[in-house]
Amino acid sequence: MEQGRARESAAPQPGTPSSAHASTRVPEQARPEQARPQDVRSAQARPAQAWPQGARSEDTRDGHTGDGRTRDGHTRGEHTHSEPAAPRLVQRHSVRGQILDALRTALVGGELVPGEVYSAPALGARFGVSATPVREAMQQLAIEGAVEVVPNRGFRVVERTPRELAELAEVRALIEVPVMLRLARTVPAARWSELRPLAEATAAAAARGDRAHYAESDRAFHRAVLALAGNDQLVAVAEDLHRRSQWPLVTLPVTRRADLVADAAEHSALLDALIAQDLTVVQSLVREHFTGARD
Repeated sequence: MEQGRARESAAPQPGTPSSAHASTRVPEQARPEQARPQDVRSAQARPAQAWPQGARSEDTRDGHTGDGRTRDGHTRGEHTHSEPAAPRLVQRHSVRGQILDALRTALVGGELVPGEVYSAPALGARFGVSATPVREAMQQLAIEGAVEVVPNRGFRVVERTPRELAELAEVRALIEVPVMLRLARTVPAARWSELRPLAEATAAAAARGDRAHYAESDRAFHRAVLALAGNDQLVAVAEDLHRRSQWPLVTLPVTRRADLVADAAEHSALLDALIAQDLTVVQSLVREHFTGARD
């Protein structure tokens, strides 16, 4: 009797999966690939690289090869059970962001020459990607005013004048000087000291003569200062103006290393004045920083 009851209790119940099925695990390679937010964040945080290589690393991540196929033989964009469509959207966005960063770096470094026309397929070939993400990145640059669309040809790098640069400097001063004067009265010295590493990063890039990385670290410093005002719209507008002011002019030579070093030194001097709450020096330094240097 006891053995009979034991056998009955061991028998699988109707509608209940057997132990063999319950213990079956989906192989790692068959599990749907999930979008990994940390990969997106790391791609965004990665410093700008030389522009021809700026997107190839993203194009070969997550099991993809450079010819548009995955290592298991699937064509990119092909929907399979082990590769849902959603992660591919994240990947495409990441590639476009990488190319946009690389194109911005090329603009600052003078590799994209003002007045020249560049086609998306040709740039895509240099990046090792299709023309689509390049075209999307160029359209964003057109919105920002860096390039203009040339029908059936591509995108022309805008030729700016010294007057445009002076106008940008004036608008930046109108926005940032009052904000920094207000912050000088209210922000404690300890908070300003926390920005020292950002100022030192601009000095290091300037000492190397690395204009692209100097432009990036320069924007990071100003962005961190203005962020203390707690106004996200202010930071966004100032960032856009700052980026536009960094594009080189066709009529002027690329900034020399000595100019970058002098410009970077103003960041440390500005922090000293902010800590000391010396409003006169703060106002003078900020205005000179905008009008006296092509940052």
